Amino acid sequence: MSADRILVVDDEPQIHRFLRPALSAAGYDVVEAATGAAALKAAATAAPDVVILDLGLPDMDGKDVVAQLRGWSQVPIIILSARDRESEKIAALDLGADDYVEKPFGIGELTARIRAALRHRLAADAEADHVEVDGLVIDTLRRLVSRDGAPVKLTPKEYDLLALLARHAGRVVTHRTLLTSIWGPAHGEDLHYLRVFIGQLRAKIERDPTRPAILRTEPGVGYRFMAE
Repeated sequence: MSADRILVVDDEPQIHRFLRPALSAAGYDVVEAATGAAALKAAATAAPDVVILDLGLPDMDGKDVVAQLRGWSQVPIIILSARDRESEKIAALDLGADDYVEKPFGIGELTARIRAALRHRLAADAEADHVEVDGLVIDTLRRLVSRDGAPVKLTPKEYDLLALLARHAGRVVTHRTLLTSIWGPAHGEDLHYLRVFIGQLRAKIERDPTRPAILRTEPGVGYRFMAE
């Protein structure tokens, strides 16, 4: 079985010096690019399984790389982001990036995000008709939800919100994406809608709504449905 291939896109040589041996030791085949143009070419020719993408590239904005990749590929994209670039990180996620890792970062965190991205890709390829985690079962064919075998009664909007997050299990889904997908473009900034419905969902599906294990908050960004 061939190793999963990771395309690392960053213009900082020290990042490549750090990531290549670390990812190789974790069993991945590593391809490198230092510019947006080189990244797009490598994505087309090397067929990576995951792209790790810095937003600050010398020839183009990393968000433009995301947008161009999403024009023809669904390869998982993990953004590398400095803490002072949160708005750009959110914009990249809205354009189709799957996840993000803050700089500075540890290799353990990054490899965990890579594994989650690969699992999500496999699940999407399988097009499973249900999602199951910690006793919660979402039957997407019949639009039914149960917890430990007991039915969970959800409103149509609650179900749509939960199903959208579950379809992107392991990924960060931004506030704007959730709001525009469920309530429409006119509600892209209505965060109170989201907070109310997430609170209602947690009360119905979490074992302890005060310590949510399934619907995790990504502060200032959005929410993540935990697949494990």
